[in-house]
Order: sequence, then C-alpha cells, then structure tokens
Amino acid sequence: MAQFFSVHPDNPQTRLLKQAVQLLQQGRVLAVPTDSSYALVCHLDDKSAADQLRRIRAIDDKHHLTLLCRDLSELANYARVDNQQFRAIKQATPGPFTFILEATKEVPRRLSHPQRKTIGLRVPEHKVLQELLSLHGAPLLATTLILPGEDTPLNDPEDIRERLEHQVGAVIDAGACSLEPTTVIDMSGSEPEVLRRGRGDPALLGL
Repeated sequence: MAQFFSVHPDNPQTRLLKQAVQLLQQGRVLAVPTDSSYALVCHLDDKSAADQLRRIRAIDDKHHLTLLCRDLSELANYARVDNQQFRAIKQATPGPFTFILEATKEVPRRLSHPQRKTIGLRVPEHKVLQELLSLHGAPLLATTLILPGEDTPLNDPEDIRERLEHQVGAVIDAGACSLEPTTVIDMSGSEPEVLRRGRGDPALLGL
C-alpha cells in the first residue's frame, strides 16, 4: 500500500522527504513531481526496482530511462561530453530538458540503451525534487509517469495513488505539475537532434 506524502511545493518538509528516501533505499519505486510532469523514480543501482519501474510503464530495455541529477557536477560521472556539448547543456539546465548522451562505465549496462550505449540525463528545476535528490545523495533513475495505453502523464497525486496503490512505495504530492513532458535532445551524434518537443524550448540550444 503506497504511502502518501503531502509536501509544500516551495518549502517541502524535510522529515517527510527523508521518509521517502528511506523507501528508495529499500528498493521501492516512487511517484514524484518534476518541472515537466509527474515521474516514476527509483534507486540507480537497484535492478529489481528498475524492473518494477519498467513493468509499471510496460516498456522494454530499448526505452531510454533518465538519470535525474542535482546539478551538472554529476554529469561527468555518467556521460561523456565534450566542451561544446557541456556549454549547450549548461544553457538549458536546470529545466525541462532530457539529454541523450553517451554513457560512461559508471552507468550499469542494463540501464543504458542495449545497442547505442546511451543514457538520458537531466537536471530538474523543481524544489521538492531537488531536495529529494539532495537528501538521497545520488542521481535517481526516472521515467515519465505515463501508463500503458495512455498518451499523457498522470498529473493528479490522488489519482496516481488510487491507480498505483499496490505498485509504488509512495506518492509525493506537491500539487499538480505540467502535463507536458520534457523536450528530448539527442547529443550522442555529430549534431544535436530534437527527438521530442515538450515543455523546454529548443531555441535555448539554438535548435
């Protein structure tokens, strides 16, 4: 049965987020607010939690999962980027962008794309999620909370709780989020490519 943490969107209660972090460390999947839409997150190094995250979404290993990072200082641990790529990413973070990048060996092989060896990375601009990442002390593995057969993310925390009551460890309620997913930019090739237009404006990157 999912726990329900109702937190202030600008000044989240630390004690509640610490409880949420404990659930992550126990291998549970959480539904959390972001600066684009609600997302499912779990501990990066927990295979069973990552498998559960994929089951909820009904996605296979070819679907890119995303690493949510606190800031760009964590980027080099998980992705290979040159100076030009870094400058471009810096212009658009924190914010509603996901960047597809070449994964380093720090990323477990089962989490990167099986053929391309790439991973999605982003730095969210949401105070609750930033505080959760800070308390967790490491990136979180994430995917947009879109259920099988649906086209738009879930946005109502109460609805998420009702529909995923027995599949997630907790729902963090910080109010409604945007219904737009992130803008996805593939930077693993010779030139950046917009794979999905979402809430982030590609013009920030000259695209």
